Formats: sequence, structure tokens, C-alpha cells
Amino acid sequence: MVMAAEALRRALQAGGLHQVVWVAHDGLEAVEKCSTDKPDLVLMDLLMPGIDGVETTRRIMARSPCPILVVTSSVEEHLALVFEALGAGALDAVSTPVLDPGKHYISAIQLLNKVALLGKLARDNTPLSAGGVAGVTVEPPMRSNGLLAIGSSAGGPVALAKLLSSLPANFPHPIIVVQHLDLEFAHGLATWLGEQSAFPVRLAREGDSPVSGTVLLAGTSDHLVFVRPGVLGYVEEPKDYPYRPSIDVFFNSALRYRTRHMVGVLLTGMGRDGAQGLKAWRDAGFHTIAQNQATSVVYGMPRAAAAIGAASEILPLEKIAEAVVKHWRSCAPACSR
Repeated sequence: MVMAAEALRRALQAGGLHQVVWVAHDGLEAVEKCSTDKPDLVLMDLLMPGIDGVETTRRIMARSPCPILVVTSSVEEHLALVFEALGAGALDAVSTPVLDPGKHYISAIQLLNKVALLGKLARDNTPLSAGGVAGVTVEPPMRSNGLLAIGSSAGGPVALAKLLSSLPANFPHPIIVVQHLDLEFAHGLATWLGEQSAFPVRLAREGDSPVSGTVLLAGTSDHLVFVRPGVLGYVEEPKDYPYRPSIDVFFNSALRYRTRHMVGVLLTGMGRDGAQGLKAWRDAGFHTIAQNQATSVVYGMPRAAAAIGAASEILPLEKIAEAVVKHWRSCAPACSR
């Protein structure tokens, strides 16, 4: 742990923009220090003496929430723990920089890029308007009769697993998930979610079409969108948007090439991505659901949606799957025509 702390200190020092205000030697000390001297960002090791990084993250988010970036010797070797930490409220994860001079520069840049991105998210104060998203031209409906779209961020992996595992195995509509996540975790998250649900889960590919009974997960740091009716693709624009892949960008594209009936769900997450897109869906007559504060690990995105009236329902996580099924049953056969 001492070597890991030194590697992190050197990487941050190389960037010249950040100050290390304290170092905790175990999870319990980190929880206490966050409650008395809350930092702008916590770099959280997964493997520590006493309570591990997952439990430490959970306790910090319960007592004194602040942005947490997980660092571990190898993200790939600890994917299950990484997803648990992300479910507990961590925002992202990165491998610990190495002290080897030949490799230190690259690993330090990876860390500094993550820190810079989280800084952008924390400073995102773009005002939200209750008027929805302007400039979306609606095209004729897609051939599919239904679509469930779910957006999530901090705390999302575990919330997604709970929601997907609560949907009935015979759920007849395609499901698309946009989770703020680094490219290197995408395949692992798809595999992990597939193990938690009754549906096959895979990354959406360029040219894919939504398939009933299958979960397609946004799989790159570019934005997943409908490029034409019923066909998915990835776009780089907007380049300067801090949320990648963006839930709003996807929601707007789905509305442009609207299917006959769509249900949008916005889960736990930092920031406000997805709120405007969800509002546009509701204004267009589609059913929208936001997770409530009590069950959100980070009540940022759902709060933003609630503030502008974007959600038809605001529900605890454990009630969302039931509400989705109930809504589709109540609107049949109109929803399936």
C-alpha cells in the first residue's frame, strides 16, 4: 500500500495541478478523514487492511459523499470488485501507476486524464430548462413496437443488475443501457450483468438493431445513438460533452427515430446527464421513471430529472421493474400496435 500511495503521489505531482491533502493507511481512517476534511477527490485502493475499498466507498458515500476514483494494481484482475465499488458510488476506476521509469509516464497520464474528467463532471453547472431539448426532428416510427432505455452512472452497475434481474424472463421488448463507463470495463460489465439477469447482455455494435429479450450496452467512449430508424451506431460529437457515452445524446436520437412505444428509466448517477432527454420523452408522451433519492447511491441525475418534471414516476429501485411491466400491460394493446 505504501508503494501504491507513492506511485499516486508522483503521478499527481507530475501533473502539477493537484495537491495531496492527506493519506489514509486503511479504510476506517479514510472514512474518518473524509468526514472531517472532505477532499475534492478520493483515490481509493480496492485492497486494504481491514475493510476493503468497496466497503470503504460505501461508508464514505453514506456519511460524507464525495467523488471517488478507484485505483488498483490491475483493473482487469479485479473486475468484480471494481463493479461492486462502482455500485457503491465510485465514479470510475484506473490501474495504479507503476514506479518503473519506462512505464510510469503512460500510467500517470491515464490517471491524470481520469482525474481531469471527474473534475469536469464535478464542475458541470450547465443550467437545466424544463422546456425539454430543442431541435429534435422526429422521424417516422421504427418497426419495433417497444423499447426500454436505461441510463445510469455512479452506483449504476449494481442498480442495473438489480433492475435487470427483477424483470420477467419473458419481457418482450429490447433493452438498451447507457452507463457512464470507461471503454476498458465495457466487456467485463456486459459479462457481469449477463450473469445477474435472465437476458443475454452484450455490447452494442455499429449497425446493430435492438432485439427483443436482449440487453444492448453502450460499449465505447463515443456516444451510442440511432443513426437511422432501428439501426444503432456510435458518434464522436459532441466532443466536449463530459459525459461519455451520453444518456441525453442517446435519448435524443431515440426520440428522433422514435419507436411506437418507449419507456425511459434514469438511475443513480453524478451530474445531470439524461434529465433533459428524459424530459423530452415525457413531453412526447412516453412513460419515464427516475430512481428516488433513498435508493440512489448518488442522487444527481435523478434529482435533475425530478427538478424539471422529467419523470412520470419517481420510484425506489426495487419498484422500477414492476412499474415498467405494469405500464406496458396497462397500455396494451395500444403500446404494441
